Amino acid sequence: MNLEDVQSHLEAVIAGSNPGELLIITKDGEPVATLTRNPPPKTWPSQVGCAKTDGYWMAPDFDAPLEEFREFME
Repeated sequence: MNLEDVQSHLEAVIAGSNPGELLIITKDGEPVATLTRNPPPKTWPSQVGCAKTDGYWMAPDFDAPLEEFREFME
């Protein structure tokens, strides 16, 4: 992309690029900069289904109402 084009709408150019994609910015036909979008940060390190192993145990009645709160639930 030409430097003048990038300056006028840089935010849209960044938002429209894919992570890892190189964008070479030129001035008068010569490259002057390279723009690369970083991948989004991981918000959670685990993967879907990672707790489906025998290493985790949960009581069969873990979501049963607690006796101490029974009066508040009626």
